[in-house]
Amino acid sequence: MKFLKRSITTIIVVCIIAGSIITYKGYGIYEKAIAEISLEEKITEIKEIEDYTEFKDLPNDYKSAIIDVEDQDFYKHFGISLKAIVRSFVNNIKAFKIVEGGSTITQQLSKNLYFTQEQEILRKVAEMFVAFDIEKAYSKDDILEFYVNTSYFGDGHTGIGQACKGYLNKKPSEMTLLDSTLMAGVPNAPSVYAPTINPDLAVKRQIIVIKRMLDQESLSKEDADKLIKQLTK
Repeated sequence: MKFLKRSITTIIVVCIIAGSIITYKGYGIYEKAIAEISLEEKITEIKEIEDYTEFKDLPNDYKSAIIDVEDQDFYKHFGISLKAIVRSFVNNIKAFKIVEGGSTITQQLSKNLYFTQEQEILRKVAEMFVAFDIEKAYSKDDILEFYVNTSYFGDGHTGIGQACKGYLNKKPSEMTLLDSTLMAGVPNAPSVYAPTINPDLAVKRQIIVIKRMLDQESLSKEDADKLIKQLTK
């Protein structure tokens, strides 16, 4: 019994020390990134992206689709979601590999602004510190606007404005409900879900978005069934 208690205590101490070291090093990466270019300067840069789209020009269906499939607690959390972290941990353990990152929309924006797309623990820590800064400086609507304008949609399209022009030959404000569910699914893995690369996989991802919207009550059962029928006929 004593051996077990000592072993548990040792594991806890090791975890605390390792966590402290990781947090310290991750904070160092964050400090370096912010020192090179401030958050305000980064936001100014992205607003100069070709076909930049303001929040008011995003269809409500598209906003709902993004939040439902990427970050259901977006308007409730402070930059990170403990619920999402726990859920992703459980799902990754079940799959014996990284299948879910647990990143909020704010964290994903942090990555889009400052970091690489690689899953790396120190980068994830730095990303969290940037996310806290973003949440302090900007409204949730601003953050969602910045996110959709910095997300990569594949085929050389960065931002929802370029993606709509390239894939739909439309402005974002002209997106239908069906268009919105397609565009909401692509950034998850643009090399896989870009409609011009893997149209069948893009549709499968689109159906996942529709079902998630149904689960979150952003869509009625009737509308969800109608959309899926359009996609599978």
